[in-house]
Amino acid sequence: MNRPANNVVIAFAVHLFTASGAFWAFLALVAAAEQNFTTMWFWLGVALVVDGVDGPLARYFNVKSVLPNWSGELLDCIIDYVTFVLIPAFALYQSGFLAEIYSFICAALIVCTSAIYYADTRMKSRDNCFIGFPVCWNMLIFTLFVMSPSWYVAFGAVIVSAALTFAPIMFIHPVRVKLMRPLNLGVLALWGVFGCVALYAGYYGQDVPYFAIVGITITGLYLYCVGFVLQFLGKVA
Repeated sequence: MNRPANNVVIAFAVHLFTASGAFWAFLALVAAAEQNFTTMWFWLGVALVVDGVDGPLARYFNVKSVLPNWSGELLDCIIDYVTFVLIPAFALYQSGFLAEIYSFICAALIVCTSAIYYADTRMKSRDNCFIGFPVCWNMLIFTLFVMSPSWYVAFGAVIVSAALTFAPIMFIHPVRVKLMRPLNLGVLALWGVFGCVALYAGYYGQDVPYFAIVGITITGLYLYCVGFVLQFLGKVA
């Protein structure tokens, strides 16, 4: 398929589409402050969809060449830090999963390790895997919200993930990693479907169905671990 002719208006519209993530983040923050977590996760879900679509759009419309003075990557990182890191950390604090002292420890680990990770220019491997836990705290903490585990499980998940931020372990990018891409995208889609079921139940004040809890747990563990398994087998580098 031929790429469309360079168009400044379209290219800038793609940047505006990316920037809309900041507004979804604002709405999520308002909901988190009001402890309306179902609504908060909905808006963060919208931001996650924007994050997943804007990159392919930018590459398709050749935005980087059309508007070289506007960094889509920097814009994306700014919004990702808010939606992937700050708001989920705040939600974990607001949730009451942990005692106040443990909440502050988790918040400090999440926001500080993530800031350092975003500053690392070596975060991607040759195969477009992330090196170290890719600060996907929105997905991890959403999974904890759905599972409602004991406080020490939630605390342990944060400690381990923060430590893995600096480990030479691969985590897949479901879209950018070519190896097993259809399977990885399928698992990500299933995670999203189970997540929607959980949000639907939360919106109506119902208990999250057991199949959704199990589904989110299994698909989440797959996405968390598959990169390391492929690395151990020598399939990615």
